[in-house]
Amino acid sequence: MRAVLTGSITLHMKEMYRSVRLSALVAMIAWLVGCATVTSSVTSGLAADLADAIMNSADVETIREGVPAYLIMIDSFLRGSPDDESLLLAASSLNGAFSALTNETRSRLLTDKSLGYALRASCANDAKLCGLRSMPFDQFKSTLDSLKPSQVEVMYSTGVAWTGWIQTHSDDWNAIAELARVKYLMSRVLALDENWADGGAHLYMGGLETILPAAMGGRPEIGRQHFERAIELAAGEYLMTKVIYAEQYAKLTFNKSLYEQLLNEVLAADPIKEGLTLTNVLAQQRARVLLAESDDYF
Repeated sequence: MRAVLTGSITLHMKEMYRSVRLSALVAMIAWLVGCATVTSSVTSGLAADLADAIMNSADVETIREGVPAYLIMIDSFLRGSPDDESLLLAASSLNGAFSALTNETRSRLLTDKSLGYALRASCANDAKLCGLRSMPFDQFKSTLDSLKPSQVEVMYSTGVAWTGWIQTHSDDWNAIAELARVKYLMSRVLALDENWADGGAHLYMGGLETILPAAMGGRPEIGRQHFERAIELAAGEYLMTKVIYAEQYAKLTFNKSLYEQLLNEVLAADPIKEGLTLTNVLAQQRARVLLAESDDYF
């Protein structure tokens, strides 16, 4: 039974992986937020300008080619400031973001780094969060229950990195077993500030609840509610939410009309939005692929 369940989870998570990987793409936003706060080695003004240039670019290939240099740059900063929370969050999110734009083998290495940096950032933020991944689940829950709204940034970034790591290790039952921790972590983010990252935690929860069909323990209707709320909080401007909603919920429930409606809405939208242009262009690229596959799937 375990082998069957693991195989089914792996299949659905690989589907998420092939789409554009929800964790890594949303992580690009998280990295840029973190990057704008880095002051130890780069002026905050330069970092903010770099963030704006990346997120407002419609040239995906230039960004794909340019990001590796910043992986090395952030690593070099951390050699001098290994416990700097802002740098650790920036490194985590950048590694997670780039994992969506490379091959599967390299993605595993990048998400390993991303999660490691995020957990170090959590520990730097609060000593109670050290060993978060290995502590007993009851202690894990009570620790997260004691956190404050001011800690949402590090909680959300850790959840993003953790989700990305699980996705690239979805053929490992031990990785799948960590899903419950990620879901609880994101539920705490929602409880403390559902507006964080324009409702990004709702998008993640939507994805996590639609990994499996209801017959195998998934909660697709709960996932649908999360997707709808994420769209509402971002005023419909973050187009990737609709792509993931279509690919995970609509396909899972064999709802062809919703699937095509969401994807056509993505293609009809203007992708040029302040701070969202890059991910919106990626969303439209994926929407075209998914629409072309519609008749083959349904």
